[in-house]
Amino acid sequence: MYALRVACDNKYPRLIHEAEASIRAVHPFRPVHRAQAVGYISVVSYWKHWPCLFPQHGPGPKHLRQIKLAAWQRDLVTEEPGGFLRGLFHSDGCRVANWATRRVAGELKRYEYPRYQFSNESSDIMALCQWALDLLAIPWRMPRPNALSVAKRQAVASLDQHVGPKS
Repeated sequence: MYALRVACDNKYPRLIHEAEASIRAVHPFRPVHRAQAVGYISVVSYWKHWPCLFPQHGPGPKHLRQIKLAAWQRDLVTEEPGGFLRGLFHSDGCRVANWATRRVAGELKRYEYPRYQFSNESSDIMALCQWALDLLAIPWRMPRPNALSVAKRQAVASLDQHVGPKS
């Protein structure tokens, strides 16, 4: 029997509920449990077929092993890249207020603007995020090898439509 365990920050009760609802939607006849830990809740379900749905599962850290979508998973992401990005950004990303300064007419002015950031040590997961953004024609850039940024106004607005707030 395998356990699907989704660790959810206590600060986001809606995401905890959505994780539980998603697991129940996949297999409504399996029990789903919540296990409280310090600072987070694990949403857990046991089923022998979880590895069939997550063939990327394996021993060791995900950034040290290959993470590649099966053909049927790629088809699902191609059909619904926004939902895939929502999961990625809600798990390993954030939407922040960024700022920059510019000199205008000799005076230094500060500008604030929203931007999304995604970080992951797995180059495979990073490539999947880039691919899904490309499917939606959302421009992105890589300030570091393990970090992705979406900062152009129209790109942020587009990603807002797919990702939405965590809380």
